[in-house]
Amino acid sequence: MKFGVLTLSFVLILELAFGTFLVEKNNLKVTSPDSIKGVYECAIGNFGIPKYGGTLVGTVVYPMSNHKGCKSFSEFGVSFKSSPGSLPTFLLIDRGDCYFALKAWNAQQAGAAAILVSDNKLEPLITMDTPEEDTANADYLEKINIPSALISKSLGDSIKSAISDGNMVNMKLDWTESVPHPDERVEYELWTDSNDECGKKCDTQIEFLRNFKGAAQILEKGGYTQFTPHFITWYCPKAFMLSRQCKSQCINHGRYCAPDPEQDFTRGYDGKDVVVQNLRHACVFRVVNETGKAWKWWDYATDFSVRCPMKYNKYTSECADEVIKSLGIDLEKVYLCMGDTEGDVENPVLKAEQESQVGKGSRGDVTILPTLVVNNRQYRGKLEKGAVLKAICAGFQESTEPAICLTEDQNTNECLENNGGCWQDRAANITACLDTFRGRLCECPTVQGVKFVGDGYTHCKASGALRCGINNGGCWRETRGGYTYSACTDDHSSVCKCPPGFKGDGVKSCEDVDECKEKLACQCPECKCKNTWGSYECTCRKGLFYLRELDTCIGAFGAVKLGWSFVLILLLALTAATLSGYAIYKYRIRHYMDSEIRSIMAQYMPLDSQPNNTETHMDF
Repeated sequence: MKFGVLTLSFVLILELAFGTFLVEKNNLKVTSPDSIKGVYECAIGNFGIPKYGGTLVGTVVYPMSNHKGCKSFSEFGVSFKSSPGSLPTFLLIDRGDCYFALKAWNAQQAGAAAILVSDNKLEPLITMDTPEEDTANADYLEKINIPSALISKSLGDSIKSAISDGNMVNMKLDWTESVPHPDERVEYELWTDSNDECGKKCDTQIEFLRNFKGAAQILEKGGYTQFTPHFITWYCPKAFMLSRQCKSQCINHGRYCAPDPEQDFTRGYDGKDVVVQNLRHACVFRVVNETGKAWKWWDYATDFSVRCPMKYNKYTSECADEVIKSLGIDLEKVYLCMGDTEGDVENPVLKAEQESQVGKGSRGDVTILPTLVVNNRQYRGKLEKGAVLKAICAGFQESTEPAICLTEDQNTNECLENNGGCWQDRAANITACLDTFRGRLCECPTVQGVKFVGDGYTHCKASGALRCGINNGGCWRETRGGYTYSACTDDHSSVCKCPPGFKGDGVKSCEDVDECKEKLACQCPECKCKNTWGSYECTCRKGLFYLRELDTCIGAFGAVKLGWSFVLILLLALTAATLSGYAIYKYRIRHYMDSEIRSIMAQYMPLDSQPNNTETHMDF
């Protein structure tokens, strides 16, 4: 019976696979020796934790024995743990004889920082996958934390040859471009399954949903990500449509199928039960997404896994409905989305899921469960919160990452050591070092609306109208005896200029100018000069008054007399102007009145000034 289920599953997968499976890769750069220096491609393993968005530098070691890494290196008394101050060890292992994951586990246990598996034949790179749980002891799978890469046979042979010649082989593994990062939002998909009776793989999926839920909801609520869950759905070939297998594993007359959860048709749930629950999961997402609360799907998925497990015979529609109602999700809309699962009709939701499985553009077919797709690139590595979050964070455009990506467990803050080599103003606590997920950037900052300009490495200077409010614009400033002088002016320039009475560069210092000694002021014969900080004092002999604008002394009485004379002249001038204006006004009024009177009288009698135009007409 079990053989029959496996055969059917194989047929279903074979029918689906009309697209292509793309191998996800990262770069490998050999920096020495010169004979093999260059950049090469390598395939990312589907286990361990790739350092998405980062790099790792190390020295390659090829073991003297246990070349294929199928046995524990402790049996050979060998350790690859790097000593303090030395580069990490990249262990080169040959392909063959045991699972890729087992090789990685043995390398990790021996202290290697990464594992390189050299292919044993000339072929295109493949993806190193995890073994099936029913054929191998997979307890170590979840414990693998080092990154892994499959390299070509030719590169492997070249590295071995260089090492045998006594050369040190140094290289850098680079994952900075493994995930596209075009903008400030990441689109990612999780291809999963509601089945919880598939062993270790199902347990891993459920654990991931529960652990990643918090981070996923933070990212979604903040608008940083756009998440979509998907469910792999196969269809039954026409030749098997009436078979017992298709009838028990499919809905809608063989159009949408899933393998039997227990791989045994005689007990437990059938594949069609899984398809229905997958459909319900997909419809729950569609309903909550329409309300602008897509993050609620994570609540449903995790609650369903807890409240409706197969092992307690609660994997039912009734249990799922209770979960939906408890979360305040519109149950009627969910059922409307699910449609008829018994009729001989197509289901739009499941049909869309089947079409989405086929690879498009840079993304290959989805054939492995679970599969995470970040910015249309399939994730490779362990399905674990920290590892997945690292891959998602690598998908943000540099400097746009949300705070959750810059926590200590996700990112090393390079600005903490020597300020990242960037400019800083310790006094104002301002720095040009910007920590990002991929590393640090040296960019002059904007502080309280004030833009700093410069190269970000050696200098940054405040500019704009508000610049003096930030550390005085980087200019000199000093206070003495209650007086404060500054070389910064609140204009749109970024120049520091010493104020009047001072000289210097305006940045580091401004020195007082001695106007008396340099004979710049208070030079009249009656003047007596005394220098002060930033200015001077000039006095005159008794009875005289100092005019600063004219730099001269005048008599105090004469100044008063002159002031009264000026006022008197001003009053006389104003009086004369007023009388003249009044005379002109009276003249214009009188002339106007005369003109009006003459006009009125002309209507009733001729005036002497008018000609006599009277004529006598006689009729004949």
